Amino acid sequence: MRNKTFIIVLTVIVSALCLYYLSFSFIARSVQNKAELYATDAQGNVNPVRMQSYLDSVSGQPIFMGMTYQEIKENELGLGLDLKGGMHVVLEVSPVEIIRSMSGNSKDPNFLKALARAQELQKNSQEPFTRLFAEAYREIEPEGRLSRIFSNTANRGKISYESTNEEVIDVIETEVEDAIDRSFNILRTRIDRFGVTQPNIQRLEGTGRIQIELPGIDNPDRVRNLLQGMANLEFWEVWSPQEFSPYFVQLGQYLDAQQKAGKLNIATNNNAAPTNAAGNAAVVQDAAADDVLAQAAVTDSAATPDSTAIASAQTDSAAATSTLDSLANAQQNSVLTSLFTQMPSGIGANVRDTAKINDIFNSTEVRGIFPPNMKFLWGVKPIAGDNNQQFVEFYAIKKGRGGEAPLTGEAVNDARQDFDQTGRPEISMTMNPTGAKKWARLTGENVGRQVAIVLDDYVYSAPVVQGEITGGSSSISGNFTVEEAQDLANILKAGKMPAPTRIVEEAVVGPSLGQEAINQGLISTLAGFAIVVIFMIAYYSRGGFIADLALLFNVFFILGVLAQFNAALTLPGIAGIVLTLGMAVDANVLIFERMREESLKGLPMREIINKGYDKAFSTILDANVTTFLVGFILYFFGSGPVKGFAITLMIGIVTSFFTSVFISRVFVENAFKRGGKLSFSTFISGKMFRNITFDVMKYRKPAYAFSIGILVFGFVAMYINGGPNLGVDFKGGRSYVVELDQAVPASDVRTALADDFQEAGTEVKTYDTPNRLKVTTSWLADDESIEADEQVKAALLSGLEEYNNLNPEILSSSKVGATIADDIQNTALIAMLLALLGIFLYVMLRFRKWQFSLGGVIALLHDALMIIAVFSILDLFGISYEIDQVFIAAVLTIIGFSINDTVVIFDRVREYMQDNPRARVRDIVNPALISTFSRTIITSLTLFLVVVILFFFGGEVLRGFSLAMIIGVLAGTYSSLFIATPIVVDTIKEEDTPVASAQVAQTAR
Repeated sequence: MRNKTFIIVLTVIVSALCLYYLSFSFIARSVQNKAELYATDAQGNVNPVRMQSYLDSVSGQPIFMGMTYQEIKENELGLGLDLKGGMHVVLEVSPVEIIRSMSGNSKDPNFLKALARAQELQKNSQEPFTRLFAEAYREIEPEGRLSRIFSNTANRGKISYESTNEEVIDVIETEVEDAIDRSFNILRTRIDRFGVTQPNIQRLEGTGRIQIELPGIDNPDRVRNLLQGMANLEFWEVWSPQEFSPYFVQLGQYLDAQQKAGKLNIATNNNAAPTNAAGNAAVVQDAAADDVLAQAAVTDSAATPDSTAIASAQTDSAAATSTLDSLANAQQNSVLTSLFTQMPSGIGANVRDTAKINDIFNSTEVRGIFPPNMKFLWGVKPIAGDNNQQFVEFYAIKKGRGGEAPLTGEAVNDARQDFDQTGRPEISMTMNPTGAKKWARLTGENVGRQVAIVLDDYVYSAPVVQGEITGGSSSISGNFTVEEAQDLANILKAGKMPAPTRIVEEAVVGPSLGQEAINQGLISTLAGFAIVVIFMIAYYSRGGFIADLALLFNVFFILGVLAQFNAALTLPGIAGIVLTLGMAVDANVLIFERMREESLKGLPMREIINKGYDKAFSTILDANVTTFLVGFILYFFGSGPVKGFAITLMIGIVTSFFTSVFISRVFVENAFKRGGKLSFSTFISGKMFRNITFDVMKYRKPAYAFSIGILVFGFVAMYINGGPNLGVDFKGGRSYVVELDQAVPASDVRTALADDFQEAGTEVKTYDTPNRLKVTTSWLADDESIEADEQVKAALLSGLEEYNNLNPEILSSSKVGATIADDIQNTALIAMLLALLGIFLYVMLRFRKWQFSLGGVIALLHDALMIIAVFSILDLFGISYEIDQVFIAAVLTIIGFSINDTVVIFDRVREYMQDNPRARVRDIVNPALISTFSRTIITSLTLFLVVVILFFFGGEVLRGFSLAMIIGVLAGTYSSLFIATPIVVDTIKEEDTPVASAQVAQTAR
């Protein structure tokens, strides 16, 4: 074997990396076990508050290779929501409201008609909404000018009356994209403040949607309100440290008295303030007090800070320092000085102590110490201190009349990142006329003082005012990076236009279902692995044992690579691993079957090994490339569980290729070197698949008729059933998993719910266990509001009232809006078509004949339709499974498996054509099919056994997936033999110069 040393070194490196990244999961789990032990009382109950307190106490402590617990948690192999419970949400930023706002809420009838028409078009289109709006407006008013509607004060400088429609649409597209970015940043900040462990938030590129995953959520209603609330941007006056210092002295005295009286128990933390290398208070370059607010350069005023403004900022900072110093001198070891710490621009506190401080300042007694127009807010950006601790600044805000902010975000016309005269990043901001007047008054009354920019009750910046700002144009300068300036500009624009978000897809999984899914996933994985291991040893003897070692490496690599990518392991991901176990065997089967063929020629073992690996290589490569292509398409177009499955499948394909082709060869050659011989057969397999003869072409027409018959029957059954049994993913609606103390007939529950759901399409079926039901309804599917969610849930609970004695409990829920359901249908169809097209092109490239591509693709289409048809037939007989995203994942996986099988046969046909250039394809087909028959059956059998195990042990979530896989494996094996290859023969025109099949077979031997 060439490059053997390189393979061994690479294996060692990859193994070490996988072990390193997987170690984070073991360390994190060890810490969690200690926290759970610490929080467990004598009765065995775990106190979650006490457990979280333990984890908080070690979050900043180095515990492994200099890394803190928090850093280790960020690098561990996480579990998906379906395995640990939590909430999955997809939000959509409404472009309709943004366009309305940019138009100044225009009442132009054609404008309103165009908006309504664009919303209709969006249901069946993947085009951006802005383009659909432009198309609709052009359709309704062909000669109309959008500038007539959008040329207003809010869009000054961007859209003029002379702007073309295309220019207006470009501006609208930019604003919509900015609004999505703003929403993303605001939601990310809100989620960070929510206190969820390992949240995941990401933009779904190409859409106006944001996907959020929140593990361990136990209050979904609070999350919904948090995510869908409008951004609240405000500008506030700030109390100077000299002004609030006396009140803090009083507070310190009060807290010390309370602690002495035993009414307050706060341990002294001795917080370490952020310091620099010299041990002095660190100068945080973008600290709020170092930011300067000035007249914008466009008004011919200096945009750079002057000495007076800087001196004022430094004075405020010094005063803040003296506040804590005076407290410390007057009251040694006081409660207040243990909670607060000196910050470069004022005072602040350790992030861990903010909840404690909030409780103190929210008490009635403490509120009585401070003036009624003083309130306190935290800075949004943590600042690093010693020992990996995080600190946030504390601001005293001056309330306006009636407790309202002097100015809100509605006054902001525009904000953008710019550069000042010295080339430093700054933010340019303009106000509307009404806001400009209020801004002039606010800045005029606060020259030399700070004005806080507050979003959702967190201070993003508090620049010092240089002078009264008139005209509404301002600039905020300081030691910003470009990214920080861009973020602040986005924050300032958050209040300019309403960009409400709405939940278009949601899933809530209870922790009990998550633990159950973990158990089912482990059982199915271990059972699948055991079946494959036993089968390979029983069939291939010592060669099978080597294949099993390679399989073990494969699983180890998959988990290690997932950990390196910071991916989460989901239930569909586990299905991907189980499936990879079955498909990884194929490469070893191909190699070992080649070796057995070569051994019949009486070659020495060394040559048998070399020829077995060399001849199988191209076939294995083709098979893996086509399956990887399907996985890539699944990942690109899928979402949620489908994307997790696709990631695992693609990783599994790469690792299985490496382990089966290279690592197994190292083991095989070492075993041969030590023993001098090697067996690839047992008494079971030695005589199997010998002397097989059958004529595929003879049975091709009956096979065509059989397939057409099943497909026709299936689609007639679908018609009788009223269409395919689409899941919530594809038709929109809401579904709930409800558990009762004992089994109840699903039909009775459906009858009980009929009136409450107003006779809307409702389905109730047993789910996983006899006492568990899945309720799916399309009632209010078009209404994606929180109010509709609550209304449907209330109707469900009302309908279940007659079963209250059985204690019905909602274990999980999911929602898919009608719009996103249409999109999921479209992307599923696109994914199918692209998979077929990609495979067609690849096969044609590799085999140089379009007939091979045509035969392969028709066979794949046959397999996909066969799964749908059989599902419809089963539905006709009362065995009902939904067609959803996971079902589509199964269909596309079968496409990958089936083309894998077909490519193996095609590869052998091509080989025989090269060895017998004058032979007709018709004469080559049968010998090729017979020579690959053992491989076809063995691979299909191992995969079939794996998916059968998945069907019985993988849980209800994957039951439809595994049933589709069972049907697909049978259909794929059948189509590879009786559909794909005969179509190649039927479509190739060739001269009648036959070479006898026996002669071809002799050549093959």
